[in-house]
Amino acid sequence: MTELILALDVTDKKQALKIAEACAPHLDAIKLGYPLILSSGLSIAGELEELDKPLIADFKVADIPNTNKLIAEQVFDAGFSSIICHGFIGADAIRACVDVAADYGGACFVVAEMSHPGATAFFHGGTAEKIAALAVECEADGIIAPATRPERVTILREIVGRRKILSPGVGAQGGDASTVAKLVDGIIVGRAIYEAKDPVTAITEFSAARTA
Repeated sequence: MTELILALDVTDKKQALKIAEACAPHLDAIKLGYPLILSSGLSIAGELEELDKPLIADFKVADIPNTNKLIAEQVFDAGFSSIICHGFIGADAIRACVDVAADYGGACFVVAEMSHPGATAFFHGGTAEKIAALAVECEADGIIAPATRPERVTILREIVGRRKILSPGVGAQGGDASTVAKLVDGIIVGRAIYEAKDPVTAITEFSAARTA
């Protein structure tokens, strides 16, 4: 079954913990990005540990190899299971994240193409395809590809084969859960859940859609 991943991009720590606890029974993983980490610190990973859900560090790491290594080590030391890095930084910088993830028994996902409209300016024209191929070459665990453009996911799937594809953009950005769930290993939903009047009801609807 396609995994359901919550993008917990709220900036209030208490609200984040409340939403995560309520939604956890319906989730396969929780993705934390800069909004929550900058407001609450990496230590929030430890506070979410009791929910027993894998935590994905969505830092879209994009620096030189040594800096990437230092960032990744901090992420996994804090208790995260996976890290996301950019792919345009090149093989050596990707491998820095992949190697640290492997050392910790975790996973590394490479952004092949982003989900917002502006991404088409630079990720198209063969760029996303090159990044996906580079992710395979660097032995990353998978890629990030846009739920907002299922046709692009199909193309990138041909390149990465059985490696995982996690797909953001479901819900608020317009990606359809039932459509993209047939193409990927995990759908990522954020605002459509955490901004809903009843996040639990919203998440159960997305949970049902991924098996439709």
